[in-house]
Amino acid sequence: MPPRSYVSPARSAAAAETRERVIEAASRTLREGESIARFSLDTVAKAAGVTRLTVYNQFGSRRGLLEAVFDEIARHGGLHQLADAMAMADAHAALDRMVEIFCGFWNRDSAVGRLHDAMATDPEFAEAVRERNERRRRGVTALIDRIAAKQASPQARKDAVDLIFALTSYPTFASLSAAGRSRDEVCRLVQTACHAALQPLKLSNPSS
Repeated sequence: MPPRSYVSPARSAAAAETRERVIEAASRTLREGESIARFSLDTVAKAAGVTRLTVYNQFGSRRGLLEAVFDEIARHGGLHQLADAMAMADAHAALDRMVEIFCGFWNRDSAVGRLHDAMATDPEFAEAVRERNERRRRGVTALIDRIAAKQASPQARKDAVDLIFALTSYPTFASLSAAGRSRDEVCRLVQTACHAALQPLKLSNPSS
């Protein structure tokens, strides 16, 4: 009989604590670093006070570390609330709630803006951010499928998804905020614009 594997609780706790420390250091690097181009396993390892091998063993690659940091930013930013929003019986109310959640998320963490800015110069950041944004597009698409009347054309559905996807993006939030609007003011403006984007769908049942 092969020997039974045994994982020490103390060792597991230490590994979890190290992982959290590395993610915290990586998040801090994204918020405070002079250049996101310098974000690397070596830089984060130094900031966390561990070896590069430790970071590699935990995350496997720069992309793996990025994904862990993105998950942490999303969790602290309240994106876990999206599941409850998508489950709301009224799809229109669910869309309004989605807008609120993303406005809060875009407003909360300075790292979010830096990540979007990095898309222009760092292909790995760009790919990771695009994949996260596609999750938002899928959420919007699911709500449009619930909201659209049966007679709505495929093009009208696509137009509504594309418009609302753009309206709920970070660049839109940043642009509207830069004009001196508060988060709540931006939220209300985006909700109004989303409602307008739905009109061509000729809605027949607000609760569908």
